[in-house]
Amino acid sequence: MIDLYKPFEKQKYLNIETFRRSGIGVKTPVWFVQDGETLFIQTIGNSGKVKRVRNNPQVNIVPCKMDGTPLGSWVPATAREVKDEEIDRKVDQLLDKKYGLLKKMFTMAGRNGQKHTILEVKGRE
Repeated sequence: MIDLYKPFEKQKYLNIETFRRSGIGVKTPVWFVQDGETLFIQTIGNSGKVKRVRNNPQVNIVPCKMDGTPLGSWVPATAREVKDEEIDRKVDQLLDKKYGLLKKMFTMAGRNGQKHTILEVKGRE
């Protein structure tokens, strides 16, 4: 059995392809953290990718460069929004550990009062 999560270890960016109602894919490079066989993405709660995941949980993911250039093969996955304070805290701590000062700067500069949410991503085999 192929380990779907191995390619994401030690990577800084993940490209997630979500799908519009029309079926057209939208690819977005994001920061992520990995906890075992689950990947987590923290993002603005009303972002397009969150709205698309709410409509269609089927996504594709690939490790990537900062600009979204894939560093491997796309993997089919399922994403869902998670509303759990414990997971939210855990993901925030993992992001702090992984991205450090850069994460803190983006958090201070970027939210402008917007609420964030967590997307949980798991591979489909």
